[in-house]
Amino acid sequence: MSTVQLVAVDENEGEVRLDRWFRRRFPELSHGRLEKLLRKGQVRVDGAKVKAGHRLRPGQMVRVPPLDGPAPLRGPALKRREDMVSEQDAKELRQRILHQDAAVLVINKPAGLAVQGGSGTKRHIDGMLPALQFDATERPRLVHRLDRDTTGVLVLARHARAASALASAFRDRSTEKLYWAIVSGVPAETRGQINLPLAKSPGPDGERVRVDRKGGKQAVTEFAVIEQIGGQAAWLALWPRTGRTHQLRAHCAAIGTPILGDGKYGGIDATLPGMDLGAGLHLHARAITLPHPDGGSLSVEAPIPAHFRTTMQALGFNSEAAAERMTELLTEDEEW
Repeated sequence: MSTVQLVAVDENEGEVRLDRWFRRRFPELSHGRLEKLLRKGQVRVDGAKVKAGHRLRPGQMVRVPPLDGPAPLRGPALKRREDMVSEQDAKELRQRILHQDAAVLVINKPAGLAVQGGSGTKRHIDGMLPALQFDATERPRLVHRLDRDTTGVLVLARHARAASALASAFRDRSTEKLYWAIVSGVPAETRGQINLPLAKSPGPDGERVRVDRKGGKQAVTEFAVIEQIGGQAAWLALWPRTGRTHQLRAHCAAIGTPILGDGKYGGIDATLPGMDLGAGLHLHARAITLPHPDGGSLSVEAPIPAHFRTTMQALGFNSEAAAERMTELLTEDEEW
């Protein structure tokens, strides 16, 4: 591009940071060079000097000086080479859509698939999101995460404005998240609260969290027993009131009822020897209710995964009775 351009901020780019806007539109421009252009006032927004973290608004005009590189990417051209997704992965991900509208997508995350990439993790949901772009001008964005082996409701934003609104909803705890877990053992109370601060610590098997009453961050989980088999196992409803890493797993283990299949936090105690149970972590993001970016409220529920259902059947848990129990729990007037 050899001339100065004034580029309008699209409707769905509101609230995105200026540096991220440039990263999408001008991927060849380094962050260091952008900072230099901003300091010199060569990049401006509505004629004013701004910083890289400036939040854009729809309709604003960004002054873009001559750059050594291609013209700004728009629409379908925003797709990058690394955004290519295999047909099989795209098909499977689309089959897992639980809700779709102009601002929000909700999918039913499978077990064993990481949400984001990392050391040694090449296949992950974040890398598959272009398969869920459909007619939008940009690919969906992650607004929260689930552990690799946790199943269930995963919320995605379809544009920057929705991402900002949803991220705020998760941050200020205006979302209501319900998880189901099958645990080894039974809590001492049928309903209660786990209020144990957690701190991260490195280890040979990767990062984990531990209860740290002095230096840990506040972590609160409310729970209720849906069904139990003597003192052997229980099916729990879990409501995380904070969003710490591995919070539900660490809290369940801390009260002596580790989640089945969670060797990292429960070790051998996270098993029921001699029983033919479904393999894998028995933690399922069952449902979520949150403010919709375009107004109103959105509630979505994810079906029970196969391995979870296998264990329910092996233990004799009654899904109809569970439905009645959940209705009872949700209509109770007691305060937490």
